[in-house]
Amino acid sequence: MTFANPVLLAVGLVLAALLALAAFSGARRRTAALAAAGIAAGRTGGWHRRLSGLWFTIAGIAVLAVAVAGPEVTVPVSRASGTVILAMDVSGSMAATDVTPDRLDAAKQAARAFVSAQPSSVDIGVVAFEQSGLEAAAPTADHATVLSALTRLSPGGGTSLGSAILAALSVITHKRVTADPGGTAPAIGFWPSATIVLFSDGGDDGGGSGTASGGSSGSGGTDTAAAAEVAQKAGVHVDTVGVGTAAGATVDVDGYHLFTGLDEASLKAISRTTGGSYHPASTVGELDGIARSIDLRLTVTNQPLPLAGAFTAFAIALLAAGAVLTVARTGRVI
Repeated sequence: MTFANPVLLAVGLVLAALLALAAFSGARRRTAALAAAGIAAGRTGGWHRRLSGLWFTIAGIAVLAVAVAGPEVTVPVSRASGTVILAMDVSGSMAATDVTPDRLDAAKQAARAFVSAQPSSVDIGVVAFEQSGLEAAAPTADHATVLSALTRLSPGGGTSLGSAILAALSVITHKRVTADPGGTAPAIGFWPSATIVLFSDGGDDGGGSGTASGGSSGSGGTDTAAAAEVAQKAGVHVDTVGVGTAAGATVDVDGYHLFTGLDEASLKAISRTTGGSYHPASTVGELDGIARSIDLRLTVTNQPLPLAGAFTAFAIALLAAGAVLTVARTGRVI
């Protein structure tokens, strides 16, 4: 326990000690005087009973001295904190309507609920991605700014999950992050308090014309597995949210009718590699539960806990008890 003003504590305790000494000395003198007057020893105990109210008062003064000195203790507190990047897929396939009203609007709805559920200790940013990642909002504790950025998102273009992960890592580390397909993941530091929440239907064509297999991007894109390895080495979890259904839907992209279905395998591979979790969101009910199902890192911080209020309340109770006992036994407040 520490005190904001130890001088006040010392003065108060010295005053309480002097009062106690004076009361004790006075009681002994009265007892001796009664004994000299020939009053039976059994009756002298009444003085101690009469002084019981004074002892409560002295104790109250001592506790009040502790209260005015500003006592506080430091306690460990667990809380969600750190940085969260919402990586939002805004590719053309996110206009599919197999989730009401469409995949992108459903993802935005889930993302808004997630943002609203987070405390101010969590900085949240937004990265919109299609062919490549595009930072829409830097991480901030101003969650209203994040909600505004989500509102502005609209679908169009191809998909590159790898580019999305690297763009999110670039925002977290404040430097451009790249991946070396088939090589060793670059060292970008360790960021255990950062989390990426990736909303996507999982379709990954790297922003090019072809559809890649095995979790890799197509021509001109970024290898998804390599990007996930970079995140894993940096200690950044990637939680993936699969928006869409396996049955899929047909969308119009640049005059072409294209069928698109949810690719859970790619999203699960990303979360598995990085130590995150996969969350299906094929129905409105599942979307509503996303905010509660994503676990952020818990950090333990030492927080000061003021105790002046508790000591003051205890002091008032002691002083009140002392006053009541004194009045009851002597008819006087002092």
